[in-house]
Amino acid sequence: MGEDRRLRAVVELAQGMAAARTPRESWRAAALGACHALAGSFAALSVWERELGRLRVLANVGERAPDEEEFPEAEAYPVHQFPEITEFLHERWAGGGGPNAWVETAGGPAAGPAGYCHQRVAALRKRGRGCCVVAPIVLHGRAWGELYVARPAAVPVFDRADADFATVLASVVAAGIAQTERLEEARRLAFTDALTGLANRRAVDVRLDEAIELYRQEGAAVSLVVCDLNGLKNVNDTRGHAVGDRLLERFGSVLSLCGAMLPGTLAARLGGDEFCLLAVGPPADEVVRIADELCRRAAELELGEGVACGVASTADPIGPVRSARRLFRLADAAQYRAKAVRAAKPVVAGREGPDDPVVRLADAPSPTRGERRRFRGRHEHPRP
Repeated sequence: MGEDRRLRAVVELAQGMAAARTPRESWRAAALGACHALAGSFAALSVWERELGRLRVLANVGERAPDEEEFPEAEAYPVHQFPEITEFLHERWAGGGGPNAWVETAGGPAAGPAGYCHQRVAALRKRGRGCCVVAPIVLHGRAWGELYVARPAAVPVFDRADADFATVLASVVAAGIAQTERLEEARRLAFTDALTGLANRRAVDVRLDEAIELYRQEGAAVSLVVCDLNGLKNVNDTRGHAVGDRLLERFGSVLSLCGAMLPGTLAARLGGDEFCLLAVGPPADEVVRIADELCRRAAELELGEGVACGVASTADPIGPVRSARRLFRLADAAQYRAKAVRAAKPVVAGREGPDDPVVRLADAPSPTRGERRRFRGRHEHPRP
């Protein structure tokens, strides 16, 4: 491959990774770009999970074998089966060498010294491939994983120039992965409450809009549990804000635990002493049961005075739900009523007959005197 063509291939790989919107898209772009640049028939990107002592495959592209999924959930290999990566770390690199790629061929030795099984050669033969080039990916000064590109048995094997080019490609992939990680961290921070680690109001707004759209299209039950932590101001005033923060963190853990009882549920802190659970799919009665469990556990906390909890579900008789805003108003009104009557259990919108007070409160044209209004639109800012 000429220098101009290789330069274009490097640029295309970098552009493909830069255009990726998710980690998976980035992994796929890295593998596809390297496969094309090296005229391979198959490529894979793997990460070295040090704590588990294994190489885990993130993406397989090109001419995949029957047992090779594009994004495998459980394709991983003990690192002792591929000792080259640790040899690279502890011998070559530690001795002053660079992160150079190497070539393996199906005609190479199937076994080396005692106790050493050459899995890459065996894998090439098993899948009818003639050769592969393996390039370590180094990120933040440490081996992150590897880029693997293979060719079929009927074409020329990779040479030293290909291995050197694979080393360059791996460095481009490393830069792309670093950028993806930075973007993911930015997204995580944008949708995460800094104190509790739960989702924040912005994340709830986005997920609730998506859930209501799913409800309109497919009829999926959407349920919202809104909670107000009782006694936080008293804790802050008498014991200090550090203790108050500890109460918020502790309740956040309880909320997360209860939310985990409903698969796929989002647990969030809306701001201040307000929290919520957003469930899509589970029956309304199951959500109410979990809300009741949440109230019970909150009452047992050593700090605070329990929680006021309101529930609204599209599966209950609450009238038409045409927007995320209305479901939020209903859940919030139920929570307001729970607080007003000091209910030890959740108040559920729509379950007190045709003239349900919660539904009336939520649908009132203007806030009633003394009611805490927290019904914000998508673009309003939550309280700190």
